[in-house]
Amino acid sequence: MGAAVLAGLGLGLSLIVAIGAQNAFVLRQGLRREHVAAVVAVCAASDVVLVLAGVGGTGAVLERVPWLVTAVRVAGAVFLAGYAVLAARRALRPTALAAQAGGSRAGLGAVVGTALALTWLNPHVYLDTVLLLGSVAGARGADRWWFAVGACTASLVWFTGLGFGARALRPVFARPAAWRVLDGVIAVVMAALAVSLLVGAG
Repeated sequence: MGAAVLAGLGLGLSLIVAIGAQNAFVLRQGLRREHVAAVVAVCAASDVVLVLAGVGGTGAVLERVPWLVTAVRVAGAVFLAGYAVLAARRALRPTALAAQAGGSRAGLGAVVGTALALTWLNPHVYLDTVLLLGSVAGARGADRWWFAVGACTASLVWFTGLGFGARALRPVFARPAAWRVLDGVIAVVMAALAVSLLVGAG
């Protein structure tokens, strides 16, 4: 039992602790202190649902419906490309960056909607949590649900630490130039992910 939990925790962290669409968004919201709890809750809860679905056998179903994965890849690529354009525009407009660091706040609905889209329209999430974690957990037999507990714990710990720990970096991002760099990096990451998804869908 303990070994299965630790294995799930380790694999879960190894898959999630990498810069990507979801992590970049959580980091940005954490820096802005904008609806952080809601974003963390959405991302962590979504991961838990996906991990449990994978362990429950959904991964095997997806493997038999390849067109569904392709459709999600294309939809995700379109969404990420749009988000990359928005991030690039923020990076190129210093006046907008000053506002981002301070006053105007996006509505809760818009932020939650973006978090949901970045999670559920990202095929990598399905490949990692549903297919990979699900198949590894399945090999553990009766201990697969303890493995799932470890993987779910990894998501909860990571998103909570990333979202609420980002405030330690706020002094660095008090300068518009720092926001320019962050949004530039986000734009590049989103664009690269969009391209990789389209290539994979071909």
